[in-house]
This record gives sequence, C-alpha cells and structure tokens, in this order.
Amino acid sequence: MTGPVSDLPALPPEAPLEMPEQDFGTRPDRAWPRRFERPGTWMARLIAFGGTATAAWIGFQQMLITFGDNPTPMQIALLVLFVPTFAWVGFSFFATLAGLFAARHRTPEGPGQARLVVVMPIYHEDPSVSMGLLTAMAKEIATEGMADRAEIFVLSDSRDPAVAIAETQAIAAARELSPLPIWYRRRENNIDRKTGNISEFIRRWGGRYDQMVVLDADSIMSGQTIRELSLRMEADPQLALIQTMPMLVGGETIFARLTQFAGRVYGPLIARGVAAWSGNVGNFWGHNAIIRITAFAQSCGLPRLPGKPPFGGTILSHDFVEAAALCRAGWKVRLDHDLRGSYEGCPPTLLDMAARERRWAQGNLQHSRLFGMRGMRAISRVHFVIGIMGFLMSPIWLALILVGLVLSATVLLSTPEYFPSAYQLFPTWPVFDSRRMLWLFIAAMGLLLLPKLFGTLRSWWRPLSRNSGGRVRIFASSLFEILLSALIAPVQMLTQTRQIYEILRGRDSGWAAQVRAGSMPDWAVVVSRHWVHVALGALTLAVLAFFSPWQLVWLSPILAGLILSPLTSRFSASPVFGRWARIRGLLVTPEERAPPHVVSDAAAIARTLPRIALDDSTLLLLGRDRHLMARHIAMLPAPKNGPAAERLTRITAGAKIAHAKDQHEALSFLDKAETDALIADPDLLRQWSGLPQ
Repeated sequence: MTGPVSDLPALPPEAPLEMPEQDFGTRPDRAWPRRFERPGTWMARLIAFGGTATAAWIGFQQMLITFGDNPTPMQIALLVLFVPTFAWVGFSFFATLAGLFAARHRTPEGPGQARLVVVMPIYHEDPSVSMGLLTAMAKEIATEGMADRAEIFVLSDSRDPAVAIAETQAIAAARELSPLPIWYRRRENNIDRKTGNISEFIRRWGGRYDQMVVLDADSIMSGQTIRELSLRMEADPQLALIQTMPMLVGGETIFARLTQFAGRVYGPLIARGVAAWSGNVGNFWGHNAIIRITAFAQSCGLPRLPGKPPFGGTILSHDFVEAAALCRAGWKVRLDHDLRGSYEGCPPTLLDMAARERRWAQGNLQHSRLFGMRGMRAISRVHFVIGIMGFLMSPIWLALILVGLVLSATVLLSTPEYFPSAYQLFPTWPVFDSRRMLWLFIAAMGLLLLPKLFGTLRSWWRPLSRNSGGRVRIFASSLFEILLSALIAPVQMLTQTRQIYEILRGRDSGWAAQVRAGSMPDWAVVVSRHWVHVALGALTLAVLAFFSPWQLVWLSPILAGLILSPLTSRFSASPVFGRWARIRGLLVTPEERAPPHVVSDAAAIARTLPRIALDDSTLLLLGRDRHLMARHIAMLPAPKNGPAAERLTRITAGAKIAHAKDQHEALSFLDKAETDALIADPDLLRQWSGLPQ
C-alpha cells in the first residue's frame, strides 16, 4: 500500500477483538496445561535462588558470631538489615552464574504467514524522531520479505494541540517514504495511560493481526530480529510473548554513555541469567517484545485497583502484570537473550533518570497488592519481588548505614560495664569481631563486582573488544564506570528513599512526558536538588572525623558521592564531556563505532521529516498554510455522528467559530476541550480556516 498520502485513509477498517477485564480473584480457564520446565531451567533456579539463600544464611551466621552470644538490640537491628542486603548482593552474582544453563533458541526456516503489526504508543514525543525510527523499520521489514503481512500503527495519547499537529505532519511525510502502511490514531481521552491505549487498539483493530511488536517512542528493532521473533512465535502455538534484551544507543552525555556501556558489557550476561531461571515464566518490560494478540486479549484486560493512587487506580507497571496474567493462563512468556537487533534510547541525565524511577517505584510498589492473584505462577511472584526490592533496597541500605553509625557512637560515647551483676566473679567482655566484619564486607564487595568482572573478561574474547577500542580501553572504561557508579549510588539511595516515602504518604507520580534529549542543568537546578545530599554528607564527615576517623575508610565512597553530587549531576549531563570520553576511547560501544543500519537510517530519515514549533503559533500556522492543513486533515478519521451529548464540545466549538471575526479571535473563544475538538474534526477545521487570518 504505497503511493500518495491521499490514497490512504487515516485508519484501516476496524476488526474488533474481545478483551474482557480479568478477575484476579478467580482462577482463569487455562489455554494450555501447565508444563514442566527443562532440566536446565531447574538447575539455573537452584543456582540463582539456592545460592542466594546459602549466601544469606552464611552472612547471618557470620554476623551473629561477630556480635557474640548476647547481641544488643541495635546489633540485632543491624543483623536484620544486613541479611537482606547481603542476599540482594548475592543474588546479583548467583543469577548471573545461572546463565550457564540458559536455553539456546533456534529460528525456524520459512517465509512465515502471521499478520504482524508494529505498535508505537506515543505521548508528547518528538514525532520526527519516532517516525524516523518507524520508517527505517518499515524499510527493513520490507527487505526481509514481510511487506505483504506487516503494518505499523501509531497510537497517540498526546493532549497538546501543537504536539498533535506536529504528529500528523511527521506521520504524513513518513507515509510517503514507508513501504508499509502507517496508521495513526489519537485517542479522544487517555484513560488508563499506556495500558488503556493498547487495550483500546486491540478492542478496535486486534482481529486484523496475529502478532504485535510493541515499541517505546525511542526504541527500534532490526527487520531481521522482527522476522526471527515472528517465526519463533509462529512455530510454537503456546508461546504468547517473547521479550528481547534492548541495547542502549544514542547516548551523548557522560551519564547516558555510562548507562549505555554498562548495559552493553554487563547486560548480556544479566539477560542470559534471567532467561535461564525464568524459563517459560518470563517477564515483560513493556516494549521491544512480540506478543500473540489473541493470548494478550484473552488474558490481559487489566482491571483498575480499588482505592486511590498511588496504590489504587490504573496499574502503572502493567507489563509485569500482563506477563503474570499470561503465565497464569498457561501461556509461555520467554526472554530470548540471543537476539541482538533490539535497541532503545537511555535517560540523558541523573535527574531525568530519577524522574523515570519515581513512576517505576510507584508501579512496582503497587504490585504488592497483586500477590493474591489466583493461579499466579511462583516465578511471576519472584519477578514482582525483584521489582519491589529493587527500590526497597535503598531505604534498607540507608537504615543499615544509620544503624551502623549509631552502634559506633554507642561504643565511643559509653563506658563498657564489665560487671553488670554485683555477684559476678569474672568480667563480661564486650564482643565485636572487627576482622570477621571486614571479611564480610570484602565478600559483599566481591559478590557485587564479580558480575562486572565477568562481563569485562567476556568482552575481551568477543568482537565487542575489537569494536570498543581494545581490551585496555574496555578495562579502563569498566574502572571508570565502577568509580562513577559508586559516586552516583549514594545519591540514588537517598532519592529512591525519598520516593518511597512520598508513595507511602499517598503522593501520586502523575503522568509527564519522558525526557529523551535532555540538557546540562544549571547550577541553580542541581544545587536545589542536591543541597540536602551535600549537607548530609558534610555533616557526617565532620562528625566522624572528630569522633571516629577510622570509619571514614569504608564510608568514604558514600560521603564522596553525597558531597560531590552537584558536580556529578551537572557534569555527567554534559555532552561535551561525553564527546571527550568518546575521543579517548572511554565508554565506547560497538554500536557507536559501527552503528546498526536501522539506527543510522532512522536518524537520517528523522532529519528529513518536518519539524513544527510546539507553541501557541502552531494552530495559526495551520490556518495560514493550506498544504499543512491538507496533510493534517488527511490524517484525521471521519467524525462520528453520535448523540448530541457526545458531540457537545464540537457543537459549542462550531458555534463559537461561527461568531468569531477571524481565526485568532475564534481560538481565543475556545477552551481546552473545544480546541482539542477543533484539531480532531475536519469539518470544524475547514470552517475555522475559512475565517480571515
């Protein structure tokens, strides 16, 4: 379906598919009987969870010995906090080790028959970038011989009229370049956010397709990877979802390049481990995955949780829940770690990452209300626990540090009581085995750093080494990543602790557009965001330097991270320092030296697509330029002739336009809802554009 834009309607004919709302309080009718996992999966689980449990038990025993037979209440508190922290660090090591038993998947031969749609939900994004990604993908999909069975659907939830106009202009231009049809739908309301966006698409057009590839607005996949995903799913009728491991690309700032490098060097080992112990009860990360639409429609109509946000209302981290819902219905969900043609952007700054993590924290804590889901698989619960603990570990770590400081202060400021009993013959000596505590600290650091060492050594014997500047530069980059991550970790600890506190107090995260590009924040911004971190670090440094200087040895990385947080936050957001690091071969990934064709093609196409200023003048520009108006109207569906109550805003908008003397005055008459009705209705737009300018 190629040709001029006017030859294509905005939307294809509807093909409704029923998507019932799930009742998580009852067991579902299983689509497939429960299967036993392969032996390798059970071995991987034994290593990941058995190893973690063993490490936690050993840590508990050794810490208890450190305190002696009669630990004080504060020592017991330290023990309670230490065990989950040590177990969490141990899990990162043993879960990586479990990757030795990951399954190897093969792609069947053949052309494939499944009808495929690539879906990209967008919300206040830069449409030229997103359409560049989709157009480049469309070309690769066609090159792979899938043009006759693949389409692209852009699902907009944008509410800003200027953004909506920019979307129609970019998509109209992209359709002229794409070998595949690109459909565009903007919802009249964005109820239930992304999950509502996808659900509405399936209920209206789900019957048109067999498989759905879901993307984020900054993610992309190669045509070959999409073809392999489609064939793998088509070959196994019980397979409902295949998640890929996206590689981060496009990072320019030091922070983005740091995240990008870590994901490229350590990420494959982590993904291999997750794939090994997950088996056929995998997880969904919300994008860069292929989904069997019938299975998704049958199992993933998510209900709203009772109560108000942050714990009630729309399920935010819907992807985890959708994977659990598919697995409880008997479907397979899998992470195919071997597919490499999957890419996404990364947050450009530490502050932008914190904004994203606020929403993720709320969504993951919300999962605590879903542990009672009937028929839920045990491994799905593990995914929930890992997601929750990923954020709860920050307040646990902070509490561990504070309890340790209180213990030290107690020792320094109190006089030991050697004869607590008047009739005691021999003294009671205080027990604290500092050498054993040191070895526990060394063991924890070893478990934490060994996966990074494995990833670095693995890269030495793979093409990654040659394409990233050689072994010396990879090793130097790993050291730099560890150093900078150590400085960032204390800031993230306090930031996530504050986020958890806000959520528990009932503060909702809202729904803001994600920052993709970013810029180096001003000093006023970083100081306002980090002055508490600096003050806390400086105060702790002063107190310890006076009372207990030896503790500065092991607390120095934390205190340095807090005191230097404004510098770290600002300069890690600098593209200039990012380019400096790249010139010197630091934090370089193979995708930078030899960009994947689909990524470079997407960037080139994005530069050719129209860009419109997103301000109040956009609508007036539309009224003055007939070519822009024609392209915009071509991307709008025909207005529905429903009851007057459903068309009230359009009726009032039309009446106000009819009484205006020019376009500018008409816009001044309209409220927000009426302006939205104007840009979505071809008849209203023609009426308005006919007014004097």
